[in-house]
Amino acid sequence: MRILLVEDEPNAARMLAKGLREQTYAVDVAGNGEEAVYQASVSDYDLIILDVMLPLKNGFEVCRELRDEGSTVPILMLTARDAVQDRITGLDTGADDYLTKPFDFHELLARVRALLRRGRALSPETIEIADLKIETRSHEIRRGGKLVDLTAKEYALLEYLARRTGEVVSRAEIAEHVWDGSFDPFSNLIEVYIQRLRRKIDEGRETKLIRTLRGEGYRLSAGNEEPDV
Repeated sequence: MRILLVEDEPNAARMLAKGLREQTYAVDVAGNGEEAVYQASVSDYDLIILDVMLPLKNGFEVCRELRDEGSTVPILMLTARDAVQDRITGLDTGADDYLTKPFDFHELLARVRALLRRGRALSPETIEIADLKIETRSHEIRRGGKLVDLTAKEYALLEYLARRTGEVVSRAEIAEHVWDGSFDPFSNLIEVYIQRLRRKIDEGRETKLIRTLRGEGYRLSAGNEEPDV
């Protein structure tokens, strides 16, 4: 899942981005309101974490502008201002949730997970495809009851494919949601990670779950109903 973090304080932005990336999220950072609006217009984010006190445009203005443009991306507002009226203003401009600074990082993560579930129409926390079981809260993966050890990026790619089970997912969609803005579209990184997943998830098993559709993308599905093409 790809997140836009809008925070003008460099140390806070660096620490939050580091913590989120350690939880397998791809994170882009914007340092002011105008940059936030621009990045949200050119990239497809799964969530925006938006500070209120920003240069050029404050968080309320950014949120209102995004909603006026038709964006439905979940928005979590962060602010050091805890007055009730400020919280009301944030929600009235279109924010989905509001967290007051200082906050516990684990609470932020819980709110992020809740908003992402809501944005995906309450997707389950446990995903099962054939004998593959994915626990999205703990990031525990089992195939045939046996624990599978994945890196953070391997897990992020597998979860994204799993949430689109049965659908053909293009390379561009994977780049958009699993990697951040520094991703090189001309690299073969996605193909490398797909091969890594195949070795860990499918190798040595009769039922192959990860399919390649040449020229179209990839599909995670239960069964060997057709060969790779």
